[in-house]
Amino acid sequence: MESEVSLAAGNRASSLTLTVMNRYVLNLKGIPYKTEWVEYPDIESRWKELGIPHTSLKPDGSPFYTVPAIHDPSTGVYLSESIDIAEYLDKTYPDTPCMFPHNTLGLLSPFNDLVGSYLAALWQFIVPVVCVRLNPASQGYFRTTREAIFGKNMDDVVPKGDLVTTEWAKVKEGMGKVDVLYSKTNGPYLMGDALSWGDVVVAAHLAFMRAIWGEDSQEWRDISSWHDGRWKRVVDDFEKYATVV
Repeated sequence: MESEVSLAAGNRASSLTLTVMNRYVLNLKGIPYKTEWVEYPDIESRWKELGIPHTSLKPDGSPFYTVPAIHDPSTGVYLSESIDIAEYLDKTYPDTPCMFPHNTLGLLSPFNDLVGSYLAALWQFIVPVVCVRLNPASQGYFRTTREAIFGKNMDDVVPKGDLVTTEWAKVKEGMGKVDVLYSKTNGPYLMGDALSWGDVVVAAHLAFMRAIWGEDSQEWRDISSWHDGRWKRVVDDFEKYATVV
C-alpha cells in the first residue's frame, strides 16, 4: 500500500477499547497508518466534514457518530465502526493476517457485544475513572452523556459499601464466562492456534482496564490474578501490536 491509512480516534482515555481494537488490527496486519485524536464534542462535526457515515441513531432518530474511524487514501474509503473496519481491512488487504479466519465473520461479529454483556458490572467501576482521565475539552460531554445512560450523577455511579464486593464479584463472574470460551480450545487463542477478531476484542478490553486503572492498581492486580493469570497473558501477548502511531 503506497499511502497510510488514517485512524481517527476520540480522546485517548474515552475511546480506548474501540480504538485499541483497530490499532491491534492495523499493527497485526502491518498496514501503515497515522492517528488523529479528536475530542468528544468535535466528533460529529468532524465526521460530517469528512463524510464519515454515522454508526447508529440517537433516541430522537438523529444520526449518531462514533469513534474510531478510518480513511484509506488508496481506495478513498471513509469508514467507522470497529467491526466494519476490520472486515474492510480483511477484504481490501487479503495478503495480511485475517481477522475472521475460516469464514467466521458471521460468528465473530457479535463478539464485542457479547463480551460487553458479560462485563455489564464493569462499567460502574471504570466509567467514572475514565471521566476524570479525559482532557478538559471532553469531560463535560462525557459526564453529561454517561450520567444520562446511568440515570444518576457520576459521583454516585461507583458502588459503595457492601455493594463494592458484590458488584466486583460480578465482574469476575463475567470474565469467568470469557474464560470458559478460551478453556474449550487447544491453543492460546479462542480459535486454538489462529488469532482472530475475538481475541482482539478481549485483549482490547483488558488493555482498556489496565490503562485506565494503572498496572499497579488493586483492580488490575485482581484481574491479572483471575483464572490462573490468563488475562495478563492475553494482554501481554498483544503488547507487540499496541504501538501508537
